Amino acid sequence: MFFKNLMIYRLPAPWAMTAEDLAEQLARKGFQPCGNQDQETRGWVSPTGDEFLLHQVGDQWLIALGFEQKLLPSSVVKQEAEVRAEAIAEQQGYKPGRKQMKDLREQVLQELLPRAFVRRTKVFAWIDPVDGWLGVDAPSQTRAEDVLEVLRQTLDWLPLALLRTELSPTSAMADWLAGGEAPAGFTIDQDCELRSITEDHAAVRYVHHPLEGEEVRGHLTAGKLPTRLALTFDDRVSFVLTEKLELKRLDFLDLVKEKLEEQGAEDAAALFDAGFALMTGELRRLLAAVVEALGGELRPNDG
Repeated sequence: MFFKNLMIYRLPAPWAMTAEDLAEQLARKGFQPCGNQDQETRGWVSPTGDEFLLHQVGDQWLIALGFEQKLLPSSVVKQEAEVRAEAIAEQQGYKPGRKQMKDLREQVLQELLPRAFVRRTKVFAWIDPVDGWLGVDAPSQTRAEDVLEVLRQTLDWLPLALLRTELSPTSAMADWLAGGEAPAGFTIDQDCELRSITEDHAAVRYVHHPLEGEEVRGHLTAGKLPTRLALTFDDRVSFVLTEKLELKRLDFLDLVKEKLEEQGAEDAAALFDAGFALMTGELRRLLAAVVEALGGELRPNDG
């Protein structure tokens, strides 16, 4: 159980919600498969495949939002509607109008939906009620917002906020690159994206390329700003920090994986719990270090 990405949000620390209360409220919007005329459904599923909607290891929680989507490409609907439109044109002597075509496409959609293939996915979310973190393992803010939307619909009250820091990730990353030195505990890796703030939004991307040379500093001097920077924390976790304070391409390195192997888990369930406990411990340390590297956290009443 190791996340690949982390979209970060703030809860009160500590959060007064109990695991029992959260699990009870999640059951209100448990996952239901698509009906014949549904194109997509969303709901809470067990993160571990058992009957429980919340998985707890120590004081850390794991939940998962399940998605079921009918795979019916719009091109298929359009093609079938056009075939039917040709038949109608032959009968009535003229092509169907715009409204009639819209009705045809809707008719085709409703007929094909029950026969469409179904794709199921799930998105995991980690909740740290002690330090007040909510992290979603999603590759984009859009998918993370899907989780937050359903969570808001589920809970009586969700006191959630974006993480804000004294320094923006962009300005901090620019300082680190310009000075050729990462903040304490971090090392700068070899992937970076720099983007112009002018209208053309010109971008330069470095992949597996040393970033300490004059070339990168020249782009900074010319006005380009870093939007992504690969970093490693404490030789334990590598990741890409983005301008939106997202952690992408998380990779837990050998020191962490060796520690998991040393645990000697006896079965798959024990291995899952050991991995989750190890991951959340590393993420708590990492998030605290990232916040410190960005000048500390801005709380809601800090302006």
